[in-house]
Amino acid sequence: MPHLHSTSLVCCLTSAIVALLATVQQAVGQPEVAKAMVDAAVSHKSIEVLRSAKFPFGGSLLDSTEFQTPLTSEDASRALEILWGHLRKQRELERRKEFDDKQLSFGELNMRFEYQVFGAAPQGGRSLFISMHGGGEMEAEVNDKQWRNQIRLYQPTEGVYVAPRAPTNSWNLWHHAHIDDFFSTLIEDFVLFENVNPNRVYLMGYSAGGDGVYQVAPRMADRLAAAAMMAGHPNEAEPLGLRNIGFAIHVGELDSAFNRNEVAKKWSERLDQLREKDPDGYVHTLKLHKGKGHWMDREDAEAVAWLASFQRNPLPRRVVWKQDDVTHERFYWLAVPTGTAKAGALVTGSIRGQQIDIESPDVTELIVRLRDDLVDMDQDITIRFNAKVVFSGQVYRTIAMILGSLEERADPTCAFSAEVHIRSE
Repeated sequence: MPHLHSTSLVCCLTSAIVALLATVQQAVGQPEVAKAMVDAAVSHKSIEVLRSAKFPFGGSLLDSTEFQTPLTSEDASRALEILWGHLRKQRELERRKEFDDKQLSFGELNMRFEYQVFGAAPQGGRSLFISMHGGGEMEAEVNDKQWRNQIRLYQPTEGVYVAPRAPTNSWNLWHHAHIDDFFSTLIEDFVLFENVNPNRVYLMGYSAGGDGVYQVAPRMADRLAAAAMMAGHPNEAEPLGLRNIGFAIHVGELDSAFNRNEVAKKWSERLDQLREKDPDGYVHTLKLHKGKGHWMDREDAEAVAWLASFQRNPLPRRVVWKQDDVTHERFYWLAVPTGTAKAGALVTGSIRGQQIDIESPDVTELIVRLRDDLVDMDQDITIRFNAKVVFSGQVYRTIAMILGSLEERADPTCAFSAEVHIRSE
């Protein structure tokens, strides 16, 4: 996974929490905490301790019985609300300066951004359109010009339209691992400071920015509602991870440089095939603009309204996770242990009632993350890995797990209250 800076959501406390949970709740046999039913009175007491605790919490409190105690569903919701309130205030303090300066930093790299706000904020929060500029391996001034053009290129009827400046001037401006870090932070900053709804985040880009959409959208699909690619080329990217988001392809009919027009057709055909096998996924559209070359005279702007028709499902019942050469350690409700992400690995997961099925020819150890929106956590669940049962029993919600999940990603819509570590035989 890409490196993280000091204001990243993965703090040192999280690794300690996850390590502790991994020893408590393993897929081999019932977890220690699962030997007793959830005691509502003890659960309520844990919430009272949480309410009175000072944030950020110290090590003794993190290791306390209250933070490891099984929670009722209602108390898990209360814990999420309390923890998110604490974490949000902390992140606002940490992030305010970088947001006001319109510049994010990771190590020696900086990403500037400019943005405009359109329309009235709907109930639930604003939309966010992240729009990547063209350019490439050339003088910084040329890429700066492309960035300035991108700032004015599209205008949604509602939402925040942000144009980041690529941190480098390489040919593959938006392919790099650091882009995922920057965009994760960018999304969270706009949630904090511009009332953005994390389920209405869209990615788009033109030319080299279109290349970036092909690259970034599949590997960051769990952060997006939809993506639109304009006048780009996918290079080695694959579309499998796009299962749960909308994907638009806009290319000039005459844009033959690097075979962009022909490659666009092939990608659309590949998405057609995926949707035929999986009719509930891979919603997409292809538009070849007649008589247009690399510049489509803004006809591609129709993609903005198409994007806005989508809303992210942060907890889909089916997940297809194909690792890119830029790897991630989590994708929707699936994760891999720290340091084990492998380029090219494929994992699929599905949830039907209380049964979870995981398949992977490439991965032998996984983490399944759970919350009440996915399964009935007051009943037993069964997890099968490559058709073999590797876990059967009840999984328990804890404050520690909710806190670790939120610190890893500051998004309460996809924070988890329990997890199970599984291994294939």
